[in-house]
Amino acid sequence: MASPCSLLSEEQFLCSICLDVFNDPVSTPCGHTCCKACITNYWDVSDVYQCPMCKERFNKRPDLRVNTTLREVVEKFNMSMIWKKGYHAKPGEVCCDVCTGRKLKALKSCLVCQTSYCETHLEPHQRVATLKKHKLIDPVKNLEDRMCQKHDKLLELFCRTDQTCVCLMCVKTDHQTHVAVPLEEESRKRKAKMAVVMAEMNQMIKIRSWKVLEIKHSLEISRRDAHENISDSIEVFTALVRSIERSQAELIEVIEEKQKAAEEQAEGLIKHLEQEITELQKKSSKLEKLSNTEDHLHLLQSFPSLSTPEHTKDWSEISVHSYQYKGTLETAVSQLMKTLNKEMERFLKNKMRSIQQYAMDVTLDPDTAHPKLILSEDGKQVKHGNLWNNLPDNPERFNRSLIVLGKQGFSSGRFYYEVQVEGKTKWDLGVARETVNRKSTVTLNPVDGYWTLSLRNQNEYTANAGPGVSLSLRRKPQKVGVFVDCAKGLVSFYDVEARSHIFSFTGCTFKGKLYPFFNPCLNDGGENSVPLIICPVTSYSINFRMVSD
Repeated sequence: MASPCSLLSEEQFLCSICLDVFNDPVSTPCGHTCCKACITNYWDVSDVYQCPMCKERFNKRPDLRVNTTLREVVEKFNMSMIWKKGYHAKPGEVCCDVCTGRKLKALKSCLVCQTSYCETHLEPHQRVATLKKHKLIDPVKNLEDRMCQKHDKLLELFCRTDQTCVCLMCVKTDHQTHVAVPLEEESRKRKAKMAVVMAEMNQMIKIRSWKVLEIKHSLEISRRDAHENISDSIEVFTALVRSIERSQAELIEVIEEKQKAAEEQAEGLIKHLEQEITELQKKSSKLEKLSNTEDHLHLLQSFPSLSTPEHTKDWSEISVHSYQYKGTLETAVSQLMKTLNKEMERFLKNKMRSIQQYAMDVTLDPDTAHPKLILSEDGKQVKHGNLWNNLPDNPERFNRSLIVLGKQGFSSGRFYYEVQVEGKTKWDLGVARETVNRKSTVTLNPVDGYWTLSLRNQNEYTANAGPGVSLSLRRKPQKVGVFVDCAKGLVSFYDVEARSHIFSFTGCTFKGKLYPFFNPCLNDGGENSVPLIICPVTSYSINFRMVSD
């Protein structure tokens, strides 16, 4: 059976004065109902006492009392409306401590009453004068934790000496000599510190977010590079496997043909030998029979024809040729190596053509050159001079190391250039970060912004990776190619004329622009006076081939 509240509508519980649901409903002598506070205020400002709805006048001000039955009905109606609106507490939310049965969600918690109230049960705290003075906060669980366990008083102060929350009785006893402040004051101070901590954390989050993006970007580059290398390896090894299979088939065919010829020769010799054996066996049988005869005349007449075999060969010098297949295999392997070299040459040609398209016309920047360096008019050559040139000491100029940079800077993409080093005994080549320190002694390593290759003592080559990596080269490069891929973090060096790879810096992190880097080193009394020369990139210069170790 439906409850009475479920059959009523909200309009039936509205006060005609405030147009809200009854609060302490009272009835006038004429039978109409209003909120007690509403009708009281209405008569306080009126000269006559009348019903606000039917306007019936009363000779004296009626003595009104709250209709407790109707108030209970209104409270139940409010509760039913709250349930309909879904204000009941969900798991994890603070429940009303007054509700029975299925509890509603608490709207506020009272620190004085140590109780949490839903919207309906909170009403007395919004109406009764003494309850209005209570401290209300957003609903929280475990209100007993806000009470002093020793004095059963509300924790209202913070002891800065002991860094703990205390009540008023604690301050008068155990914490009498300590510094105690209201919770609100300490909270404001902590919030200020929290703002600083949050700002630091946000900065840390920002830095780490950028690092995540950087790692993802590097990973994406690595994936593309891996895919590219896989494709290249499939292409090269597929060609190599085809060459090996073709060489194997040819070798097997040659061996089988030789073996077939040997077998045919052997079979012919065996057949002839077997025929001679048959003839000899016949004559041997006749001789044995003749040796047993008593007919001396017959013996003497027959022996000459039987003692000499007819049509027989001298087999002492005849043999079957045994082929030495080891030499055949070595020849085939040698031919295979030539084929493999051709395949690698073809691959490297295609690979280096892709680098050639990134060739840049590099020119030396005189504003960066050390005062003892001599640059050609076209900005393509640099060497060491003995005299200090009178040049302005601008911020771009190197004044402690014999360095000059290219005019062209790169912060993205790929670029390639070549430098002739023929005749030199010392040099440094590569790229440098724009922000390198130009007014102090230079240490060539990636940490300080340099990715370089060096020659010392005519044949000591080093990749300056910090620490340096000693390189063993089969021949002395006469022309060095430098290739940079900013996105991949790659700096590679090539021996152009030998058409071989020298060294690569991988996984580099470039910040800002990169500039071509040149150091011709000291001329050593003329032994190293030959200049470094920036060369135009031609198809011939990067027509790479494979070089066997």
